[in-house]
Amino acid sequence: MHSASKRPRQTILDAAQSIVGAKGFSAVGLNEILQAADVPKGSFYHYFHSKDAFGVVLLDHYFDHYVEGMAQLFEQPGLSPRAKLMRYWQGWIDNQTGCTDAGKCLAVKLGAEVSDLSEPMRLALDRGTSRTIALLAGAIGRGIEDGSLTVAQAPQSLARSLYALWLGSSVMSKITRTSAPFDQALLLTRQLLGCPDTH
Repeated sequence: MHSASKRPRQTILDAAQSIVGAKGFSAVGLNEILQAADVPKGSFYHYFHSKDAFGVVLLDHYFDHYVEGMAQLFEQPGLSPRAKLMRYWQGWIDNQTGCTDAGKCLAVKLGAEVSDLSEPMRLALDRGTSRTIALLAGAIGRGIEDGSLTVAQAPQSLARSLYALWLGSSVMSKITRTSAPFDQALLLTRQLLGCPDTH
């Protein structure tokens, strides 16, 4: 019963992630999402009591997968915490500059848009970004412990600063339509992590 009832809900979320990632939240109507998911309109309100509530679930679902991917990267054997962090930032660049799956960019796409429009969605973004920052802080802390990183700030503070740097760089990259903001972010990140070389 559970798997049968979850299937249309998951189909709606999967369809919405790609569409909302490309167009934003406000510009997308429920009909477009439901047509892409091939789900009747009545089904939507069976799973979500409003578009706002749907947006919260969409963001929570997105961050669940995002932090799971981060955790897998940071738990990889054979790489120093420093190497894992630099791989994470390179993955961020790859996702933002070659984002064929627009849903991968959902946090960047919706961060500024929905924070002023929906308090529940803002809180979902805050929860998700806090989880992301906590994982970054953990990786930074392990890098300090093993000596692969030399930093001047506490791990949590540095993680928050770096996340803000990369979020801002993503927006600037969209504005300029160049990768230059990411080049600058990568350089500053290496400096802040105490690894200024490019290897």
